[in-house]
Amino acid sequence: MTETILVAVAWPYANAEIHVGNITGSHLPGDIFARYHRLNGDRVLMVSGTDSHGTPVSLKADARGVSVETVYKEYHNGFLDLFQELGIDYDLFTTTHTQNHFKVSQSIFLALQKNGYLYEKSSAQWYSPTSNRFLPDRYVEGTCYICGAEGARSDQCDNCGNPLEAEKLINPRSKIDGSTPELRDTVHFYLDLSKLEPAVAQYLRERKSYWRETVIGQSLGQIESEGLKPRAITRDLDWGIPVPLKGWEGKCLYVWFEAVIGYLSAAIEWAQFSGHSNDWKDWWTNPSAKAYHFIGKDNIFFHAAWWPAQLMGTGAQFLEIYSGETGKPLTLPYDVPANMFMNLEGRKISGSHNWAVWGKDFLSRYDPDALRYYLTVNMPENRDTEWDWEDFLHRNNDELVATWGNLANRVLSFCYKHWDGHIPEPGELTPADNELLATVEAGFDSVGKEMEAVHLRAALAEAMRLATEVNKYLDREAPWQAVKTDKAAAGRTIYTAIRAIDSLKTMFAPFLPFTCERLHTYLGYTQPLFGTQKVETIQDNLGDHNVLRYNPGEASGCWKPGQIEPGRALQQPAPLFKKLDPSIVAEERARLGNPQ
Repeated sequence: MTETILVAVAWPYANAEIHVGNITGSHLPGDIFARYHRLNGDRVLMVSGTDSHGTPVSLKADARGVSVETVYKEYHNGFLDLFQELGIDYDLFTTTHTQNHFKVSQSIFLALQKNGYLYEKSSAQWYSPTSNRFLPDRYVEGTCYICGAEGARSDQCDNCGNPLEAEKLINPRSKIDGSTPELRDTVHFYLDLSKLEPAVAQYLRERKSYWRETVIGQSLGQIESEGLKPRAITRDLDWGIPVPLKGWEGKCLYVWFEAVIGYLSAAIEWAQFSGHSNDWKDWWTNPSAKAYHFIGKDNIFFHAAWWPAQLMGTGAQFLEIYSGETGKPLTLPYDVPANMFMNLEGRKISGSHNWAVWGKDFLSRYDPDALRYYLTVNMPENRDTEWDWEDFLHRNNDELVATWGNLANRVLSFCYKHWDGHIPEPGELTPADNELLATVEAGFDSVGKEMEAVHLRAALAEAMRLATEVNKYLDREAPWQAVKTDKAAAGRTIYTAIRAIDSLKTMFAPFLPFTCERLHTYLGYTQPLFGTQKVETIQDNLGDHNVLRYNPGEASGCWKPGQIEPGRALQQPAPLFKKLDPSIVAEERARLGNPQ
């Protein structure tokens, strides 16, 4: 049965390049999951974009002495380049700085206000007398009053992960000039999450059976121990989405409130581009649609508790305010398969200290599927994991190259040489041949089951196990020797192995799309497994911006055993992967911590 799947991936801030922790945390798992469902014939919409607002971007612009728009576009365009190189195939990767996102976010705000979930409140906020301005969250740092860590922001401590009350921060200082700010009262809108707490708690309890324990523990556990407290959703800023009410000039929607709305606004923007402006409703007002949110562990509470609360509070009022239609309630997240963190060589990744493996830098020396493979086998699905350069070397050489790459290359090269570039006629298959094919073809169920549950490491491990079974079969049948004395028997074995490789190619494709497309071509197929993506420039009244769009083409619904026929012409095969020299370990470790 065809499913309607929304793949919503965390929006990266436009203040830093993307490193391997970001990739394995959200972008890669979202892409693997989307590719699987596309191959399975499901209707998939995968969206994300650059988080262009908020203080991280403003701070970067202040530090460089340039406009915020200059900074966000620079990083945004870099993200588009990286995703194309790495094969992260978004149906739409856009930005929060668009006329569409402004309108959608303001409509959500007004719907919440209409439904009685917003109220005004005067509260103390840090103010800089030297700069003559209120200081938003990341403009103030100090000592965390909960864990004692230095460098805590006034809204959240990255060390202990707790949200903070700004006025309790110890030894606060302005990040603009290092001066000591003072507390002054300012009025903001608050979202009354306490009214929505019972519904959110029930929503989470209903998902305990299939959500990751880490996600349920952090979200439901925090609600049961501390409750859902009202949170301010506006800030004193001049860069962001204006509050859509008279008298509120100079204040914007809080970035954590409006950035998550991007999952909805991106779907609407995608529908507008497609020429079918109402298609977004298939994912957002359809009770049978399943929305999966791929994020890192630092964003769990916002996506598993706060975002559902926003959607519940909006109710059916969004469409009425946005377009004047009578609408349905918006779809709640079906699953939030958040990943933990990836560390690096025994330390936390730190961009400021260049203690990171940067995506674009990595791809300047290595192939994308090598990165995708290592980040999947080492994906931090339930606990923090570690990038280790020596482990990367061995995983590449001993698994990717030796088990899967060599299997495909030696069989196809042998076939191309001894049967004039055509798949041999097998004659009648033996019980051993049929047993192997049955074992491999059962992988469409076993790998698919793990994919459906978003157990991506387990799914890849199962595909690699099946590749090992084909290698064992070839070791037993030894066609390399049989061809000298019984070419017909060797041909039967090679035909069987190619049938198995054809099926494995599809199972590996969500993880290794570049090499599997090449292998698909070597096997004589002309219709690609996946579509294509390209960058387009869009203009609205906020200016121009680039987006990444995916064209699915005609490829779909091929998650099933290959039926490659005897006599088909192959293309000249070549090795799929590169064996790496052990010297790269010392070379790459020497790069860590050095200025870029």
